[in-house]
Formats: sequence, structure tokens, C-alpha cells
Amino acid sequence: MSTAPDQLTLTLPNGDERQVALGTTALEVAQDIGPGLAKAAIGAELDGAPIDLRQPLHQGGAFRLFTAKNPESGPFIRHSAEHVLADAVQRLWPGTEIDAGRRDHSEKYQYDFRFPRTFTPEDLEKIEAKMAEILKENASFERQEVSREEAAAIFEELGETLKLERLQDIPEGERITLYRHGRFVDLCRGPHVQNAKQIGAVKLLESSGAYFKGDENNEMLQRVYGTAFSSKKELEEYLERVEQARARDHRRLGQQLDLFSFNPVAPASPFFHPKGAFVYNALADYIRDSNTHHGYGEVLTPQILDVDLWKTSGHYDNYRDQMFFAEVDGRQYAVKPMNCPTHCLIFSTKLRSYRDLPIRYADFGRLHRYEKSGVTSGLLRVRSFCQDDAHIFCTPEQVEHEIVSIVNIILEIYRAFGFESLEIEISTRPAKSIGDQALWDRAEATLKAALDSQGLEYGIEEGGGAFYGPKIDLKVSDALGRQWQLGTVQLDYHLPERFDLRYVGADGAEHRPVMVHRAMLGSLERFLGVLIEHTAGAFPLWLAPVQALVVPVSERFGAYGEKVRQTLEEGGLRVELDGRNEKLGYKIREAQMQKIPYMLVVGGREEDAGQVSVRRRAGEDLGALGLEEFLSRALELSESRSGEL
Repeated sequence: MSTAPDQLTLTLPNGDERQVALGTTALEVAQDIGPGLAKAAIGAELDGAPIDLRQPLHQGGAFRLFTAKNPESGPFIRHSAEHVLADAVQRLWPGTEIDAGRRDHSEKYQYDFRFPRTFTPEDLEKIEAKMAEILKENASFERQEVSREEAAAIFEELGETLKLERLQDIPEGERITLYRHGRFVDLCRGPHVQNAKQIGAVKLLESSGAYFKGDENNEMLQRVYGTAFSSKKELEEYLERVEQARARDHRRLGQQLDLFSFNPVAPASPFFHPKGAFVYNALADYIRDSNTHHGYGEVLTPQILDVDLWKTSGHYDNYRDQMFFAEVDGRQYAVKPMNCPTHCLIFSTKLRSYRDLPIRYADFGRLHRYEKSGVTSGLLRVRSFCQDDAHIFCTPEQVEHEIVSIVNIILEIYRAFGFESLEIEISTRPAKSIGDQALWDRAEATLKAALDSQGLEYGIEEGGGAFYGPKIDLKVSDALGRQWQLGTVQLDYHLPERFDLRYVGADGAEHRPVMVHRAMLGSLERFLGVLIEHTAGAFPLWLAPVQALVVPVSERFGAYGEKVRQTLEEGGLRVELDGRNEKLGYKIREAQMQKIPYMLVVGGREEDAGQVSVRRRAGEDLGALGLEEFLSRALELSESRSGEL
């Protein structure tokens, strides 16, 4: 059945189709379905994109409405609370100009203000109280389409010069919309809730300075962050999660556990202290063992290479904004952001046979990528790092087997670190890329076939691939349910072409190999940051820099404590002695703060029996054990890389 030109077809979640007139709003559709739904509705979605309830529909498609019970309502609620925040500031300090809010309202909202000083904690309390007053007014949010001239006239009258500048940034021909509630009006695309009553609870989180439009050459504005939910219960649950995340913050724990630090002489480049370097190297050794077991040969390659190499690889044209450059003796060089071109050079040192393939090169070389200072974050996004990187050169017939093998190894490694919740995503050709579309189609189909052969579920991220090929990204969820992208498998038909790589096939002719790029942990820095937050710094025994601390109950038993330490150390454990003249409880609490897996308490009874009283870091008392018994147990757990204590 064809649809009339002035009619739209909306497909509801249950599969039913509904014909509506062109220009009908989502709220009118809700009212037609039922008055209860219309009253409770917070927002709508058309073909997966959020839309405002008052927005006229200009196309049909998959359509759904949602209420406060649906998680999709959260961004609508927070976006609307954002406007209430700006309204509250202007009511408290008339004449304050507002800039823009936040684009991503998945967890927070924010507004930037032209304000003469930094907002204080007392200011935030006043603003939050004023927001509560505004919410009680239960004003409706109204959407209004206006001309550019009408919008300019409104903001000129209000003295909102920042808004006038923002207005100029809106492209010609694009709809200009305002949103109003009560006396407040702002330039905004929406979407918003129906009325303030649907904003159940608000909380202001912090304030900071922020440059206008994010440009450090512009003036400094004052930013306020907050969050909001449909109920006080949801807000309290969120704040509890935030508190847990703060307690697990790897930057705080990195300092507390003396793992790493940062220094402005090398922005966004970590300095690993002895304990941090131990964990870092242990992670690398774990992957080295896996590489050896699965037939990878480790290589070492230079960090600074002639810029022409990066022109050949395509990085110069497609990636140079994230690279560091240097000039020596009139010759331009680039600091290595990736290992793949250097591995192509090694492969090309001689003509290979199909019998040699697959050839697997692993590389733990240092990499450097320029990241803007505004996006760097502890170990999670740095400029200097090391990947557990590898590249496989193989025949087209071997590709699927190699990909399956890599994915299974990665999944096994993640489970060993306690990451049980995993998601897989295939990322397709991005807008900025190289090569023929047919090769991209072939590569994407190969990745899908490899995952399908293992019965693995996966999503698709359109346009998210590397510039030289599509990829499989593997994501883990940590102890707080936060998702992190770690490993990646990238299929590349283009670099072998650009570097003219060849092998002699069974037919005696020369053929082009296929290249698979692979990182399992990703960057060691990022993985370590995620692991610290996942474990709250309580590493498994095999990764703990100090595995056991001997704690004499008093100075009298210091000699026996030293004997215990020496015996266990000679047996292969990493052990320290706390011989300070401090109370036992104090020393145990401090050891727990350092996340040391075992505390071995020794006193007269233990000395007489040649034993230690064993306590786990979480507080469990395992009782008295003989030295050999404890050593055997700890070594077995450590050598098997167990997550148990």
C-alpha cells in the first residue's frame, strides 16, 4: 500500500504501522495512542535518533516513545536540567551571560558562563537550591522555530553577546530553534522533557574554568557541571557509582601505590616508578609468553624514521596531525606512531615463499602520538606508550584462520584478568581512507566470516575503521560496568601494496601477502589504567609488586621477621619486612592501603612453631601456616597466574 505524499508511515516497536500526517509531532502520536502515554512520555526516537516530542515529523521510519522507565530518557532529563541550571544562575546573578551547554548528556550536563570569578562550593549550593525552586514551578518546555533575524533580535535585547556569536556558527539553511521554560530562553536544538516535573532530582558536581569554544586564545568562562535523574533514588545510585569510581581512579591509586607519576617536562607521558615498572614489565612478559607459544617472533625497530616512509605508508596524508616530527641535517623525520611500516620493511628484506607464511612479528617498541592536552587522561590517553603490537603476513587463504586464532587468544587473556563481560564490534571504512572499495568490501566480509565461524556476536560501527583497513574491536566491562575498548584486529590489503611486498606462491608466481595488525591488551599504559580501576589496585598475586609483608608484633621479633622474609625471598616470593616500632594494627592497615596480598604476622608463638599468621589484604585471617606450606601455596598461585589468594 503506497503512502500519500502528505502522509508518513511510522513503524512501532511491536511491528504495527501507523499513518500520520506530515508535520505531526511525536507528542500528537502519543496522544493518539493514549492519554496516559502522552502524559508520561519524555521523548521519542525515529530510526534510532532521539527527537523532541514537539518536533514536527518530516519523514517516516522506526518510531518509539519512552517514559522515565526507559534509560533513553536520561539524556532528555539532563539536557533539560541544564537549562534549569542556566536559569538559576541568571536569577541569582542577573546580567550573567550564558554560553553553550554540553553535547553529550549521557551522564552529565554543564553550562559555561561569563562570570567575573570562579564559582565556589557555596555558590553551587545556592544554585542547586534555586534550581529546586524552579523545578517546583513545573514550567513547560516549549520549542519554537525562528528565523535568524528573530533569534538575533531576542538575544540582542537580552544582552547575550555570546549567544549572538554562537548564532553565527549555525550554517545557513539550518533550522534555528529556541527552547523556553518560564522566563528563560536559549538557543538550542533540543530535545527536552515536556515539563520540569519530569526532572525528578538534580545535583551539581563541580565547577572549573573553560575557554570560549574550547580555544585557549579566547576568554576564560566559568563552567558548572551537574547531573539529573527522574527520581532521587536513581540520583543516589548514580552518586554511589561515582564515589566508587573515584575510589578506583587509577590516577589517585597510582600515586597512593607509588606506581607512576607525570611531569610537565613530558606532557601526557608517564614516568613509571619501580613498583609500576614491575607491573608494566610483568604484563609485557605475560604477552611475550603468549607470543612465543603462538609462533610470534619479536623484533626491535627504530623510533625515528625518515618522513618518506610515512608518505609511502599513507600515515603522512591520513595521520600526520597526530604525529611528532623532527629535522636533522636538513632531513625531515617522524617519531614512530605505529610499528606497521617498519614491519613491512623487515618483511621486504628478502623474497618470501608461501611455505614461510604466516610470518608473525611482535614488537614492544615505544610509540608517540600527539594527543591534545584537553583529551589526555592519566594512563588512559597518553602521548608516549607501548602496544603489545604484532603484524601477521599471510596468504589470502590463511587470513580467516589467523583472525580466529587472534580473537580466541584475546578472549582467553581477558578472562584470565577477570574481564568476563565482553563485546565485539566490526568497524568499517572511514571517510578518510586509502584503497579500492572492492578490497574494503572483501576485508569486511572476511572479518564477519571469521567471527561468524566461531558463533561470536558482534555489532557494526559504520566508518570506524583504520584508514588502511576495517577492524575488529574488543571491549571489556570493568567491575563497575564501565566499558573499555582494548584489543583490536585490523585486516589490511593496502600496506602490502604500497610497500610492494611479495611472496612466491605454490604456482611459482609472485603474489601479494595480506597483513593483519593485532594488539591484545592495546597499549600497556591504557590496559594498566583500566586494570587498576577494575581491581581497585588490588592486583592478582602474580602481578603484585610486593606479594607479602612480614609484620612483627613488636621489635622483639624483628630478627625472626627478617629470617621469614629472607626464607620466602630465597624461595621466589617478593617480600618486604615492616620492622618499624609502630602498633600492629597501624602496620596492617597501612599494608592494606598498599593492597599487599598477604600480611604475615609473627610473634613469640609463630617463632616457637616456625610459622606465620597469614592475613589476606581484604581482612580474612587464614590462621597459622608453616613457612614451607605458605611458600608452596603462594608460589603455586603466582606461577599459575591465578586470580585467587
